[in-house]
Amino acid sequence: MSKPDPSIAAVSQTASTDGNFQALQRIGARIADVGGIPVARALPSRQRRLVGAWCFLDHAGPADFAKGEPGMQVGPHPHIGLQTFTWMIEGEVLHTDSLGNSQVIRPGQVNLMTAGRGIAHTEQSLPGQARLHAAQLWIALPAEYSQIAPAFDHYPHLPNWTEQGVACTLLVGEFNGHTAPARTFSPLLGVELLASEPASLTLPLRPDFEYAMLPLEGSLQVGTEAIGLNELAYLGIGRSSVEFSMSSGGRVLMVGGEPLNEEILIWWNFVGHDKVEIARAQHDWERGGERYGNVAGLSGPRLMPPPLPWPGIE
Repeated sequence: MSKPDPSIAAVSQTASTDGNFQALQRIGARIADVGGIPVARALPSRQRRLVGAWCFLDHAGPADFAKGEPGMQVGPHPHIGLQTFTWMIEGEVLHTDSLGNSQVIRPGQVNLMTAGRGIAHTEQSLPGQARLHAAQLWIALPAEYSQIAPAFDHYPHLPNWTEQGVACTLLVGEFNGHTAPARTFSPLLGVELLASEPASLTLPLRPDFEYAMLPLEGSLQVGTEAIGLNELAYLGIGRSSVEFSMSSGGRVLMVGGEPLNEEILIWWNFVGHDKVEIARAQHDWERGGERYGNVAGLSGPRLMPPPLPWPGIE
């Protein structure tokens, strides 16, 4: 598999429907490994850390497993200060957490875990699964909600409709008269667009939101700009619409949200608002205290973080 260069962040100009030109930033994802699955990590990057409150975007797969291979196996690990948001495209994965939840997520469904002050969980492909394709995102919790009680929600049914010949599924937020059920703590949007044949669209946008688009399959063109597979097209803020085209079989994830005007720090699996908060979260996990609880029914070691990059902070 080729490895995109994360230092590439081209900025070009695209025309909006009113004829004004606006900046479009193109950011190449980098390849990482999560539980034995190669993922394209589009956020965070050196060029852009947030789109609204979206602070992490992994495109996992599509990955094929040989007979007898275990698939994705992510052992017990902690989170604070965020919501994990999983959109399943192919395959089945079991989520188990320290609140006692055990939930299989299947194609077309969303799992939303609110970490708040602390939670631990695992993610494992079900036995016999031959393929996995998913998007996993993190949502940074605003400071006023960062210490809320942890929770888990499963959404098996989502709004879907056809827009200008393209199948749309609303994952989170409100869009074009539809509302998704996911519980969030800042204004957000997430929508998947799937084209069964070549299509050109114009979609309305909120000028107070910033937006980005990520091709998951096929090709995408925004205005005159061709966007490669796993290349994040950041549309910025202030647009009232976007014009784009998709290839046959194209699948695009569009995310957006009101800019989160707070300092957000991400270290390992923690999201926080200052270094002390994150350091305490890591120490609590390393010491095995009660903060995160235990993921029941699973054997195997807990995942452990690397040393903190801020020596001396307790």
